[in-house]
Amino acid sequence: MALPHGSLFLGFDSSTQSLKATVLDSNLNIVKSEQIHFDSDLPHYKTKDGVYRDPSDNGRIVSPTLLWVEALELVLQRLVKSGLDFGKVAAVSGSGQQHGSVYWKKGGSGILSSLDSKKPLVDQLGDAFSIKESPVWMDSSTTAQCREIEKAVGSALELSQITGSRAYERFTGPQIRKIYQTQPEAYNNTERISLVSSFMASLLVGAYASIDHTDGAGMNLMDINQRVWSKKVLEVTAPGLEEKLGKLAPAHAVAGNIASYFVERYNFNKNCLVVQWSGDNPNSLAGLTLSVPGDLAISLGTSDTVFGIASDPKPGLEGHVFPNPVDTQGYMVMLCYKNGSLTREDVRNRCAEKSWEIFNKYLEQTPALNGGKMGFYYKDHEILPPLPVGFHRYVLPNFTGNDVEGLNEQEVKEFDPPSEVRAVIEGQFLSMRAHSERFGMPSPPKRIIATGGASANGSILNSLASIFGCDVYTVQQPDSASLGGALRAAHGWLCSQKGSFVPIADLYEGKLEKSALSCKLSVKAGDQELVSKYALLMKQRMEIENRLVKDLGRC
Repeated sequence: MALPHGSLFLGFDSSTQSLKATVLDSNLNIVKSEQIHFDSDLPHYKTKDGVYRDPSDNGRIVSPTLLWVEALELVLQRLVKSGLDFGKVAAVSGSGQQHGSVYWKKGGSGILSSLDSKKPLVDQLGDAFSIKESPVWMDSSTTAQCREIEKAVGSALELSQITGSRAYERFTGPQIRKIYQTQPEAYNNTERISLVSSFMASLLVGAYASIDHTDGAGMNLMDINQRVWSKKVLEVTAPGLEEKLGKLAPAHAVAGNIASYFVERYNFNKNCLVVQWSGDNPNSLAGLTLSVPGDLAISLGTSDTVFGIASDPKPGLEGHVFPNPVDTQGYMVMLCYKNGSLTREDVRNRCAEKSWEIFNKYLEQTPALNGGKMGFYYKDHEILPPLPVGFHRYVLPNFTGNDVEGLNEQEVKEFDPPSEVRAVIEGQFLSMRAHSERFGMPSPPKRIIATGGASANGSILNSLASIFGCDVYTVQQPDSASLGGALRAAHGWLCSQKGSFVPIADLYEGKLEKSALSCKLSVKAGDQELVSKYALLMKQRMEIENRLVKDLGRC
């Protein structure tokens, strides 16, 4: 089945720091893209990196819910100015930062269904939420709730086997439990709890949209095998929760037609479909057309993630398993690091005069393996490994990469700037390689597809290829999540037309190379001898990491 000639498909990515929009034509080529940066384009919210860090509550990190509402209106206005004819948009979908949650107050659905197209959304939704600030994925204030849920279910492993992950601070279940415990009135006054993804879809359909199976797996609340809410976990999280969450839906399903608000205000066609939104990592998986089990995707954004696909995953105490958003039978497996681009930028600002050019020069002029210098850089509480804020630097004197026998690392206070730059990059990638191997991901991968902002940096990709020992590919658009949203809009439209699920490959069959989805080889696999030397350094690094977790870890 072909997409109708002349039709357009609109995808959004509501991420931590920005809202991006990508428009695809019926040949899956990008015809428009726009981006709203929260800090600079909506400065009256006074966010930094799109969030508020609460100094009075250890690890509490939130975003103002109305910021996302206003950003949606602003990006649509920019698309109007760019000349986009919304009347040609056949379907809309999108991605939301995973785990973040929105709390609609009793009566919220009435406000949502009676929006006045003559007024901005932000002026009408100010009183629609029982909690004005949404907990986001960077939040790490719910350690106590995580342990309570794991204990009540039986164990961390048992929770992982039901929901795909052990309890993590950023996951929505522990966040909901904390709100129920600390703000019971607000919890009782909550009519519906949305994820960022289903929240944005709700705005577009003018009614509560379902949480989809894939993003729902990032909550510690859904049975990933049955793809329904787990009554056992709901009961130990908070009372009356199932009613507040609503029903789940497959990611390819239609949430509804676009609301009359957008038809009247922006001239959308009233038959434009809103396809279920999903999480940002699942949308990246779709946008990268990841479909071969030996491939790995690495997203280098605010958070760094490593993900691949699997047909029979085995959830454990590390990493995450989600249903695949574009394959009703398959799964995606993922590792997530909180200290991604903001930590790289911190080192750039301290050591490279705030310049990527100088940062890259330092990275290129220092030798691979960094003379045995290793760093652990945690600007924020880390997820993997579960370590608090802190910086730890070690040197393996006389390390040549041939042997670590008899070499004892020494902790040091600081490195010279070029060594610091290499230490942060090598440290992040060695950790990814070690944990992905431990999680059972392919080693070495057939190839890595890199996405996210830092995937445009050739010097960083060189290190990635050297450490993993495989070719590194990139896509035309570093933001694969909004591209994935647009692709999933087209896929959902196709499924809706057929009346049943259609494999997503049918959508781009025969046109992958000529579309925005094509990958290009950016860096060839590293020298295999060097890959083996990195394996020794990685082994040493993991021994140090295990000690740090034992001494300082939050679990």
